[in-house]
Amino acid sequence: MTQVADPSLHRVVIVGGGFGGLYAAKSLRRSPVQVTLIDRRNFHLFQPLLYQVATGSLSPADISSPLRGILSDCKNTSVLMDEVIDIDPQQQIVKMQGQNIPYDSLIVATGVSHHYFGNDHWKTTAPGLKTIEDALEMRRRIFIAFESAEKELDPVKRQAWLTFVIVGGGPTGVELAGAIADLAFKTLKKDFRSINTAAAKILLLEGMDRLLPPYPSDLSEKAAVSLTKLGVTVRTQTLVTNIEDNIATVKQGDLIEQIPARTILWAAGIKASGMGKILADCTGVVLDRVGRVRVEPDLSIAGHPNIFVIGDLANFPHQGEKPLPGIAPVAVQEGKYLAKFITEQLRGNTLPPFQYEEVGNLAVIGQNAAVADLGFVKLSGFLAWFVWSFAHIYYLIEFDNKLVVMVQWGWSYFTRNRGARLITGESTLGRIETASNGDGRSPLERKSPVEV
Repeated sequence: MTQVADPSLHRVVIVGGGFGGLYAAKSLRRSPVQVTLIDRRNFHLFQPLLYQVATGSLSPADISSPLRGILSDCKNTSVLMDEVIDIDPQQQIVKMQGQNIPYDSLIVATGVSHHYFGNDHWKTTAPGLKTIEDALEMRRRIFIAFESAEKELDPVKRQAWLTFVIVGGGPTGVELAGAIADLAFKTLKKDFRSINTAAAKILLLEGMDRLLPPYPSDLSEKAAVSLTKLGVTVRTQTLVTNIEDNIATVKQGDLIEQIPARTILWAAGIKASGMGKILADCTGVVLDRVGRVRVEPDLSIAGHPNIFVIGDLANFPHQGEKPLPGIAPVAVQEGKYLAKFITEQLRGNTLPPFQYEEVGNLAVIGQNAAVADLGFVKLSGFLAWFVWSFAHIYYLIEFDNKLVVMVQWGWSYFTRNRGARLITGESTLGRIETASNGDGRSPLERKSPVEV
């Protein structure tokens, strides 16, 4: 079935409701075009704050907004919840399950996922952080670790439950490590009776010679110092060679070490979404080593001037020595640029190539601690944390999200309480290793395990 469109209007199809796709649609609301936005989910997710869902500071709804609600005032825009399975550039058709959508201009903004560097079997033991489901699974594992340690009598097994290994020292890894340290050493310290949560070991492993490799070296050093003060053990030039049986095997130089840890979290590496391969198969476009699409200066792909790729899926190598970073401001600016590009093209005008206006890089480490590279100035400590907080509130899409997050952060700042510390999903408490009292039953009053 092919959707019938108004032939008098230029048809713009956008695949992906992230920052790039959403801002392209919003910016086209007054243009003489018909827009169709396609996404597998019915909501826009503010990914930069996923780690706060994973550590109990925020709930999923605080950082998500329904796409139809966001675009309800864009009368020229339709939203379809579906998945693109192929593209026909000759017929100018986007193919979905049982439905085809014709386009005159196609914008692909489907982002990236985790990259395990050929070790995809680690996914189940070391989850990454790209979706709501990922964040909830991380949250479940983190808080089950403390609950399980509380009832574990064997000190060796208890320490394994209280050991948290974060693989990857980029912004996500740094933010996760800082948030877990804040949990263990501050938020939870009065909540348990049998364990001292301050006995937790939080290890942040990075394969390069410093944390936050894209940042200036002095900010990387300040981030490492701040994390160390929080209680995080930072280990650079350390590679994970295996994850099996709740043990992370790591290599640092010639030294190989096995780290018993019941909670291993993945924050290293990205891999482009499957749309990259679909585009390569149907257009012959060049992909980089992680599957991102190399784009032209106007964000189109070679040989197909009406197909554009933006956001994390795009490799834009035309500005500086490296491709543009995969951060929200890049995607937002690219989405706005394409809206203007298409509008001006319909008027018979042209635009100069896309030029990203640098807004800097930000990474939070803990309360009152962050690093910020704003280009014209580098900040650390409380001032960087304040800038980080303001920037993240600003980029949240809807006003109610901004208000809720501001209130939650304000409450947490003064009370250090995290109200979203819920353990949901399939519980492992009935299958965890617990100290045995000789009859094979749990030491907790010999009761059957209770699902949380």
